[in-house]
Amino acid sequence: MATSLNNLAAVYDAQGRYVETEPLYRRSLAIREKALGPEHPDVAQSLNNLALLHCAQGRYAEAEPLLRRSVAIREKALGPEHPDVAQSLDNLALLYRDQGQYEKAAPLCERAFPIWQRALGPDHPDVATSLNNLALLYRDQGQYEKAEPLYERALAIYEKALGPDHPDVAATLNNLAALYRVQGRYAEAEPLYQRSLAIREKALGPEHPNVATSLNNLSALYYTQGRYAEAEPLYRRALEIDEKSYGSQHPTVAIGLNNLAQLLQATNRLWEAEPLMRRSVVILLKSTRSSGHFHPSLRAVFLNYYSLLIILSPSQEEIRKRIAELGQEAGFDSEDYRKVMERIFAQSL
Repeated sequence: MATSLNNLAAVYDAQGRYVETEPLYRRSLAIREKALGPEHPDVAQSLNNLALLHCAQGRYAEAEPLLRRSVAIREKALGPEHPDVAQSLDNLALLYRDQGQYEKAAPLCERAFPIWQRALGPDHPDVATSLNNLALLYRDQGQYEKAEPLYERALAIYEKALGPDHPDVAATLNNLAALYRVQGRYAEAEPLYQRSLAIREKALGPEHPNVATSLNNLSALYYTQGRYAEAEPLYRRALEIDEKSYGSQHPTVAIGLNNLAQLLQATNRLWEAEPLMRRSVVILLKSTRSSGHFHPSLRAVFLNYYSLLIILSPSQEEIRKRIAELGQEAGFDSEDYRKVMERIFAQSL
């Protein structure tokens, strides 16, 4: 029963049907803990799956203890060099990366990769996944020269092992294109983004969250080049998919709102941009408050909104009022919100 529930949950998860997924993963976990005991590897797998679902929903504070427990169970039951240990290490690293905690993520990725390679050989798809994870971490820290060969090697492994139209190929194309974009290599990035989008739409369906990721990234490339008319419908479609998939309060939705608002601002539609930016800031403030970790996108999004308020608002008093209202809406008490503001503005000096 637990395996069937887990498998059905995995199907829903792959389709982005997260609301339906969670109770199945929870029930599977409860059955396994009761039947097998709390230290069984199958319990670790259920913990891992539930944690990844929480990560996809931005619920990092709930995900972290599950992933830590998964690592501990697997190390004890299977030994420190088992591929399942590497899987849990990679997943925990991605949780930290998503929160900007690179100093915690790096040693986990660097430990996981050689485990995969020793256990499975250099050309296994799981090795490619670990390469992708490590490359993402390097890219986020600006270490582009380390990231690019890892992406290229991962792409070659996936294409050979899984075929050219597999979603894992699309993910790596997307990641490599993002690396090119951040370096200003737009002509190299565009065909990779377009191919990634086409693969994902065909393999996953037009409403999948990964399709939204490709749409957002292709939009961002167009936006950077001033191709606003091409970017806007893609941003809007991506935002619609993300809200449907994740719910209205997810950090991914906040990023989509910010992206669209910046485009509106760039095309002189300032009053259309304001409520989108405001909503984006509130979502990220709520994420910061609930997780206990300063969301890595909060400062940039907040300062975008603050800059817009300077343009729209005639007085500093009005700006201060609107900024104070953000904290209240996000549920902060005055002292904690003051600390958040100090961190944002201290970093901007």
